[in-house]
Amino acid sequence: MRRLIALALAAAFAAVPAVAQDVPARIKQAGKIVIGTMPNYAPITYKDPATDKLAGADIEIGEAIAKELGLRLEWQEVAFAQMLPSLATGRVDTVLAGMSDLPTRRDTADFVNYMKSGAQFFTISALAGAIKTTDDLCGKSVGASRSTNWPRQIEEWSAANCVAKGKPAIAVVGTEGSVDARTQLKTQRIQAAVQGNETLPWFQKLEPNTYVVLGSAFTESLAGMPFPKTAEGAQLRAAVKGALERLHANGTYDRILATYGLQANRVASVVENQGQ
Repeated sequence: MRRLIALALAAAFAAVPAVAQDVPARIKQAGKIVIGTMPNYAPITYKDPATDKLAGADIEIGEAIAKELGLRLEWQEVAFAQMLPSLATGRVDTVLAGMSDLPTRRDTADFVNYMKSGAQFFTISALAGAIKTTDDLCGKSVGASRSTNWPRQIEEWSAANCVAKGKPAIAVVGTEGSVDARTQLKTQRIQAAVQGNETLPWFQKLEPNTYVVLGSAFTESLAGMPFPKTAEGAQLRAAVKGALERLHANGTYDRILATYGLQANRVASVVENQGQ
């Protein structure tokens, strides 16, 4: 009987959701989780122009996770290129910035995947007469943030859809970020650009009659929250994954995505290290 009671208690304890006491001792003692972001990727993470406060899907997801874990949330604004180094040095506990979970990034971090994305070609209205479909991109200059895997994906698309068909290759231009890519596009230094399909409806609404989407997303990737490859990182990763699973189950996750028109970027379940 005593053994049966012990087994029942163990099973009940295993079923308890991750809460503050399940996070690493350092974080529990501080009572807060520190998350890095860069508010330049609306509607994922940006600053509300009316209040200058952080806003976006990732911001709301982070706040919901912290609440689920019973912790305060401290945001740290970090340049995208410095996010994983900041994670390694302990400046931040994790990151929410629409970061793609890539095999190369898993050399130093493990990811909890919470959203999907896709690389999307687009141009501007002034060039749409000459660039009507993705076939018209061959031989053109196409820009994308060099901090992402989009430049490589553009080259791969060009090899398969331009060069392999006897057409000139796309000239890939690495930019300082998606804002720079759009600026170069509007000044026609490049003829098209690529960014995540989750962002374009936002900018089409923000700048009416400016951007024209070409075709559909030509890749699919998973965004993830990275954690250090340490015992503490693994413990926090498990707690955050549990929190996200509960946000899926109670509808909070879907409500947040719907607020920003991101239903197409929903993942059916929370997984780890599944990015390609």
